[in-house]
Amino acid sequence: MMTFFSEEDILQMPKVKRLNIINSITGVKPANLISTIDERNRHNLAIFSSVVHLGSNPALIGFILRPQQKIRRHTYENILENGYYTINHLPNHKTLEGHYTSAKFDKETSEYDVCHFTPEFQHDFPVPYVKESFLKMGLKHVESIPIKYNGTVMIVGKILQVYVAKSSLNEEGYINLEEAKSVGISGLNTYYDLKKIASYPYARPHELPHFKS
Repeated sequence: MMTFFSEEDILQMPKVKRLNIINSITGVKPANLISTIDERNRHNLAIFSSVVHLGSNPALIGFILRPQQKIRRHTYENILENGYYTINHLPNHKTLEGHYTSAKFDKETSEYDVCHFTPEFQHDFPVPYVKESFLKMGLKHVESIPIKYNGTVMIVGKILQVYVAKSSLNEEGYINLEEAKSVGISGLNTYYDLKKIASYPYARPHELPHFKS
């Protein structure tokens, strides 16, 4: 049995129900903490579930920022000021703390402090990493792409540094996200552990396996 929603049904839904459904239908998304710093050396940390891979050569990562008009986005302001930021996988033992980095704190308040994360500067990178994360990267902002239809912005960054726990990385470059204790988000507030199901070879038309009916 399936529940059907038309476009009109979606538009007429109570706001919270619509947010929950639309934010859930894309499935589990990676939970990342984006770390930034402003010109006065104030640290900011915020959770995002919209981080996506855009290419490996050059190595580019994108993420989506919601409309800027009504609410000041400290993450975006700091990236524009500083030009650099870090993306840190949220570890599964810190989901509660990570979730509350989404609260609308004032500019003077660091989410590192109130949500109990540790800023860590490494290899002269100008923005701190999250010490508690087992997979993290340092990026330089290269482009902001406005999405006019809903006022969001895609932030594009070039990867300059990567840190990954040795135990989760094999010789071929495969990263075991379960071993890295990474987590996913569904909707706005539900967190999932990641569990590896299988690894398959590169898919070629002439090498199809015998599928089960």
